[in-house]
Parts: sequence; structure tokens; C-alpha cells
Amino acid sequence: MAKFLRRTWNRYSKLGKRKKKKQVWRRPKGRDNKMREKRKGYPRVVSIGYKKKKSERKNIIMIRNLGDLEKAKKNEIVILGDIGKKKKIEMAKKAKKMKIHIQNLNIEKFLKKSENKEKKEETKKKEKPKEQRKEKK
Repeated sequence: MAKFLRRTWNRYSKLGKRKKKKQVWRRPKGRDNKMREKRKGYPRVVSIGYKKKKSERKNIIMIRNLGDLEKAKKNEIVILGDIGKKKKIEMAKKAKKMKIHIQNLNIEKFLKKSENKEKKEETKKKEKPKEQRKEKK
């Protein structure tokens, strides 16, 4: 599998020299660009024919509700769709129980953070009535 990088990535650090995260594909668009013309000796350009075999490709599943999560298997890559916080908490708990790894969510960290927020909100609700009593006297 060829690694596709932008034309001058090895020239500048901001384009990916010694920085893997910055090494991204940008299509060469210049008039006389040798890479765009697919000339010999220049980096490869993304085109038809570089697709992986079906057996090598990853099976990615987008999940938008609890029903989708129940259908997911252990070896599949699971990605959470655009959902609200309440449903996300429910799904995280269910995924933890089913031992399914969610790619774009750190389940332990997310659940811990949401529990801490709930505790803080409960303590604030309990403190407000006490403050109101003091003001009336």
C-alpha cells in the first residue's frame, strides 16, 4: 500500500517533516506539476487501483442508537454518530458491559467525568435551599 503525501512535505516541518500528524494528502493542482502529471520518479498520486483487498479493509460501523450498538460485534470498529449527552452516557455504559471498544470515545474517562458532574449538580441543588433560609432571617 502506497503512502500518499503532499508534494513538498519533506521540505517544511509545517507540512510534515518529522511530524506524522501533519503528513496529510493534498492533491497537486499546479499547471506544470510533475506529480499531477504522474511522471516517473515523483511521489504517487491517489487514483483508482490503490484500494485494499476486502479482507484487509477494516469493518467500520457508525452507531446512532442502542439498537445499532447491540448489533455490533467485538472485532468490528465502532464509531459513535452525532448523538446527545444522555444517549452517549447510556451507550458508553452498554458498550462497557458488552466489552465493545468505541473508537472515538474513551469510555472510562467519559463516564467518570459525567458522574463527577452529576455529583456537583446534586450538591449545588442541596446548598441552594440552605442559603435561601439564611437570607429570609
